[in-house]
Amino acid sequence: MTQVIALEHRLRHCRNVRTLGVRSNLLDYAADEIQAIRKAPKIYYPSVFYADLFDAMGKDLFPSYHTYKCVQDKIKQTALFDLLEIPHPVTRVFYGKRQTKKILNAFPFPFIAKIPRGSALGRGVFLIHDETALSAYQHQSSVSYIQEYLALDRDIRVVVIGDRVVHAYWRLAAEGEHRSNVALGGTISLENVPEEARQLALHTARACGWNDVGIDICKHQGRYLVLEANMKYGKEGFRRAGIDYVKMMEDLIEDGAI
Repeated sequence: MTQVIALEHRLRHCRNVRTLGVRSNLLDYAADEIQAIRKAPKIYYPSVFYADLFDAMGKDLFPSYHTYKCVQDKIKQTALFDLLEIPHPVTRVFYGKRQTKKILNAFPFPFIAKIPRGSALGRGVFLIHDETALSAYQHQSSVSYIQEYLALDRDIRVVVIGDRVVHAYWRLAAEGEHRSNVALGGTISLENVPEEARQLALHTARACGWNDVGIDICKHQGRYLVLEANMKYGKEGFRRAGIDYVKMMEDLIEDGAI
């Protein structure tokens, strides 16, 4: 197997990857590691910080530079969905001291409020029933990311790596919970995922320039909608399906698919 260079630890168990770790200063790497970075035709999992620098050098990256630009940034993701006409729930972002009035003019209770940047695993997602709950949310976030509430008990996670769907499964919300995240008690179902959902996820990833992403999709009133994209998705769905994630990534690298 041809050995490649990675910084983040996502591929640390892959036999054909030399993982160097992410260091805050380039000179913290050993001399041979710096040379390996400079000479590598492609850097895998460069981190948010180094992705910008390597892109400026013209270095090929995996995941793509565009993938890193939208990591845990729901505002950018939503703007892309709107620009590309990707179907998703009605969503607006509110700034400034007069947010509350504008929000209540645009959205009836209940609605969803999310911490727009840096949140993951379903944390930072709130079901807002009244002004008290809205005020509590606004104390946590100076920018209000508001989305229409869809009464759902499940959604679909579709994982796209490279230019293909590598896995798709249902996520079922725990009783009394509006979020389907496994970290919050949601369960995984491997029942057949509709082809329409898989194709919507693949179209979304390609259109947005993302090549390592878990895209969450729901079906509401007969339409498939993209809820959000997760570039730091978990691996439990792979384990449940009996998919060896490490071997899969080794093969994708060896085949030149990523």
